[in-house]
Amino acid sequence: MTATPKVIPLSPINRTQGTPEPLHALFSAAGHPLRMGILRVLKTESFSVSELCDLFSMRQSALSHHLKILTQANLLSRRPEGTATFYRRQLPDGRHDVLRQTMLDDIDQEPLGPDLVLGLQRVQSQREQHSATFFREHGKQFEDHQESIASWEDYSRATLHLLDRAGDFSGQKILEVGPGDGRLLPALSQRGAAIVALDNAGEMLDAAKKNAGALSNVHFCLGTPASLTDHSNAFSAAVVNMVLHHVPDPETLIAEVAQLLASGGHLIISELCPHDQAWAREHCGDLWLGFDPDALHSWAAKAGLEHNAELVFGQRNGFQIQIQHFTRH
Repeated sequence: MTATPKVIPLSPINRTQGTPEPLHALFSAAGHPLRMGILRVLKTESFSVSELCDLFSMRQSALSHHLKILTQANLLSRRPEGTATFYRRQLPDGRHDVLRQTMLDDIDQEPLGPDLVLGLQRVQSQREQHSATFFREHGKQFEDHQESIASWEDYSRATLHLLDRAGDFSGQKILEVGPGDGRLLPALSQRGAAIVALDNAGEMLDAAKKNAGALSNVHFCLGTPASLTDHSNAFSAAVVNMVLHHVPDPETLIAEVAQLLASGGHLIISELCPHDQAWAREHCGDLWLGFDPDALHSWAAKAGLEHNAELVFGQRNGFQIQIQHFTRH
């Protein structure tokens, strides 16, 4: 039985405070050339240890030493995801927070070397291939496994609630990225004059067409948000339901969708909260085991979006769903 949704008031996000580190340890941790490179590549992304080993062409034992130093200096945070461990940059906070931010800003000014640029492209390609292969080979099984994690009824109902709360979209255009089997499209069709259903997997788009192809105001597009160059600033609302944990670069997808919104347009994202159910990678094609709301807020802010509200649902097997509502400035 799922929990009743609740609106979470907007308030400062609580972050776990690490043990205050000596000032010399902070300078020592950030001053090593390799560790500066690690901090640069983790500016807007998290990577697993194996991916970082690939990026820097290092054995895990050697790289782990540097990751430990950066973590102890509270410059990185680590998070186990099943059998893997992912690292990301720690937001500057607490003691020496101004110094930390200044240090990171200066480090970010240094360009990435050509080897790192190629390595990032290689990791990105590997993630994309994994995701594409999964959707090509599964189809119906994906829907069954996805439903075992999160109830479609719960997050779709909450999505429509936030959409209706945002205003009247009759006569306007609405975008749904990753419509899945198209179950939400009839409800969106009733709310907008024109609906664009966008997916980069032809098999999934075919499934959506079978369920919602008879709707005269729904247009099906094969591609990504970046491919809709003719629709910049065209949509009054966009819906991205349970998609980000399947894409290699969720921050970029948010930024690309934001560019498609008109001024004052609304973006509604439903996503899993962080979890440790590693089986979701194999059975659902998940590249990410949920997202910290703080990360979604930060990515949206960089894309020029203002956070309005969020809903949180408890689910079976300990999963939780977050539904985030943003507005373009």
